Amino acid sequence: MDAHRNGILTSTSLLVTTGWSREAASLGRAAPELSVGLHADLGPLRRRHCANWRREARDELRGQFIRFRELMGQLPTHLDSHHNVHHDAELLPLFVELARDYDLPLRDYSSVRHYSGFHGQSGGQTQLERISPENLERVLQTAIVPGVTELRCHPGYIDPDFSSAYRNEREAELLALCHSRVRVTLHKQGINLISYQQLGRTQSSRYACGATQDRHASVG
Repeated sequence: MDAHRNGILTSTSLLVTTGWSREAASLGRAAPELSVGLHADLGPLRRRHCANWRREARDELRGQFIRFRELMGQLPTHLDSHHNVHHDAELLPLFVELARDYDLPLRDYSSVRHYSGFHGQSGGQTQLERISPENLERVLQTAIVPGVTELRCHPGYIDPDFSSAYRNEREAELLALCHSRVRVTLHKQGINLISYQQLGRTQSSRYACGATQDRHASVG
């Protein structure tokens, strides 16, 4: 929420299967300008333990979609997945089907270009210089092309009991996203911030949509 209110973050995605999903949804509903998508987590279903795993995966994905609507009171503005499991060749059709049913952008399979290079690790080693304000400025200067680009990020504050291989990097990302120089760079580069809900108002999210000559960044 700080990255949205005090920085350049415009979109986020919600896990609906955790003990804190309801609180997270409440925060999302309280920020009407923040786009909230579904971050689907298929977990053990990726391992294909049973003959009907694909049907179970479809049911789980659709169930999480329904859960999102119950929590948020609206459709998600976009779709992505935990660990990008929707890239799996056998799971991808399930995500594409859902995206087409509701005309929603699916990460890497819509008119929105996905940039994942703003990340504080390389080869499993922490490299905070990759997520410094200076490097974020460089990314904005060199990686945003005509059309709409989603800049993926993982900002956050770290609780003492938070267990993750990606910890201190989250607070470093938050600092970069909220740094005053970053907005100056956006202005100098002629980049307009856009959210997924704004994208939905201006063009179809379907998969043959062409890029415009303006440059837009959706940060989430």
